[in-house]
Amino acid sequence: MRLWLIVAGMMVVTYGVRLSVIALLRGGTLPEGFMRALRYVPPAALSAIVLPALVAPDGTLDLSAGNLRLLAGIVAALVAWATRRTLLPIAVGMAALWLLQWLA
Repeated sequence: MRLWLIVAGMMVVTYGVRLSVIALLRGGTLPEGFMRALRYVPPAALSAIVLPALVAPDGTLDLSAGNLRLLAGIVAALVAWATRRTLLPIAVGMAALWLLQWLA
């Protein structure tokens, strides 16, 4: 029962935060500087999720050439930078990791 109360509380808080923004912006627009800053939220969130898995796959910092995930991540980052696409770097990074694991 306690677990369900916690989940329900999280739902209420999440909904309240989202609803507060909608209510405050009723009929208005956000400042241009704020809108420009919001463009960086998705890459920042994705980086915060992915980077620890690349530089510390076993829980400790590993920046060596033996870190295959980091090498595959660098390949994917280069492809993303060169192509400015979304799905291609994911596919290339996965293929690079599989290839590196197969070669190791």
